[in-house]
Amino acid sequence: MAASEATVVDAGGRDLRVSNPSRVIFPATERTREVSKLDVVEYYLAVGDGILRALHRRPTTLERWPKGVHPGIVVSTREQGGGDAFFQKRIPRGAPDYVETARIQFPSGRHADEICPTEVAVAGWAAQMGTITFHPWPVRADDVDHPDELRIDLDPQPGTDFDDAVRVAGEARTLLGDLGYTGFPKTSGGRGVHIYVRIEPRWTFTDVRHAAIAFGRELERRLPGRVTTKWWKEERGECIFVDYNQNARDRTIASAYSVRPKPGAPVSAPVAWDELPEVAPEDFTVQSMPARFAELGDLHAGIDDAAHSLQPLLDMYERDEAEGEGGDMPYPPDYPKMPGEPKRVQPSRDRDR
Repeated sequence: MAASEATVVDAGGRDLRVSNPSRVIFPATERTREVSKLDVVEYYLAVGDGILRALHRRPTTLERWPKGVHPGIVVSTREQGGGDAFFQKRIPRGAPDYVETARIQFPSGRHADEICPTEVAVAGWAAQMGTITFHPWPVRADDVDHPDELRIDLDPQPGTDFDDAVRVAGEARTLLGDLGYTGFPKTSGGRGVHIYVRIEPRWTFTDVRHAAIAFGRELERRLPGRVTTKWWKEERGECIFVDYNQNARDRTIASAYSVRPKPGAPVSAPVAWDELPEVAPEDFTVQSMPARFAELGDLHAGIDDAAHSLQPLLDMYERDEAEGEGGDMPYPPDYPKMPGEPKRVQPSRDRDR
């Protein structure tokens, strides 16, 4: 098929035009064949119930790689724009009329109208626009200031790997049980593990972030020397970092079923707790996931069945603070100074003063 040709696919009952369908988005590797633009679109349609459950009515940032994931591609960052790949927070011009939006506010006070998926055709259209990864906010369109999701991000640091994250996830599962919470794990698509917990949407982003800090500190106590909540990298050591700042306003995690921009087209895959120790991140790709989904369905299908109170974790946060073992922790460097935040200076720089 010539690169200039287009094809039309059925996207949940809508005709979706895919331009340049044969464009190579992921080159072949030793384990995987090349993945075309049409492959990515059809992947999202094949896992439609899952990706829609992950994104439904959530303001969503699009991570777009319109030229594909190839060596030499430049990625725009918060500090430096103009790259070949970029994060799009505002709805692209020319979006179909079925693409709804939700207005969100950044820590700076500025705002944006982000896409807010309500049907699987939106995911297909975004993939046609070069979207590889979806980054939904932990809120719904009808209340964008009160998260309905606590996100536990277990991030391996140098000297650790996926197996270490899995072992920490096992203790996290125990802690969730002690709190009376149901957690839903997934691979990150890289070396990490993510765990989602539905919560009642009546707390602020600050409250949810404090709850994540409390959860991380309790894991530190249970697994000393193996878990850290230290924000500065030089203080973390060979540990699994509980990235509490993923719960701050305008911080997002790649959704379940999102494709990640890495060789082989891996995806962020929901997994059962009991299978987590047996899997590897590379098991789940654009090519392998549709068959798994067809066989098992969405392993996060029950995630909306119950919403939990955040109060037990907020009580833990207050207890730690009262005992001198807690208090707030640094925000990301691009944030304005936040209320209650400690001095935001890297230890190495502080020592040099």
